[in-house]
Amino acid sequence: MTAEHAGRGPLAADELAAVIARDIPPGSYVNLGIGQPTKIADHLPDSGDGPPPVILHTENGMLGMGPAAHGGDIDPDLTNAGKVPVTELPGAAYFHHADSFAMMRGGHLDVCVLGAYQVSARGDLANWHTGEPGAIPAVGGAMDLAIGARDVYVMMTLFTPEGDSKLVAECTYPLTGVACVSRAYTDHAVFDIRPGGVRVLETWGITLAELRDRVPVPLGG
Repeated sequence: MTAEHAGRGPLAADELAAVIARDIPPGSYVNLGIGQPTKIADHLPDSGDGPPPVILHTENGMLGMGPAAHGGDIDPDLTNAGKVPVTELPGAAYFHHADSFAMMRGGHLDVCVLGAYQVSARGDLANWHTGEPGAIPAVGGAMDLAIGARDVYVMMTLFTPEGDSKLVAECTYPLTGVACVSRAYTDHAVFDIRPGGVRVLETWGITLAELRDRVPVPLGG
């Protein structure tokens, strides 16, 4: 049954990051993609003096990353893959970039969270290039993460500025990975993407019926 929160507006980026942080299983090893997904680190539960409930990996060579660093906590040599200053948690480890990618490609990550231009109904991911002339592609480690992580979550706005859905029947942008996305978290709804179809788990600022009118994909509730 879909949980509808139609009496409020869509989620802001930090609110959506908190929803994703809530849903990451405890004990998971997780990579957060460049951009909005890095906000998730600020919403994970505090472990106090114990081991972190979620262990964050960053592709530039760190395991045990903490929330973003501010003020006097900023160390210019301690950043995530997006060059954002971060903190370290007790037990954090550092390693070569090649070893970090071996972790990604070798199936050692439970979850990765990536941004996206489009996600298809079967879980295809397009997030590195729009295909437009003059557009600057940005591959990074997304292809490695898309095939290497056990679960791929996407964090994105549901609609383009023109009002088109980014959840589509078939991606029209160049693909990053095929049938790799298991869940799409958007400002309007959370979509669970499985071989049997797409199911809406929760909505904000919109009803399931309205979603079905605007998203060109069959949606279960």
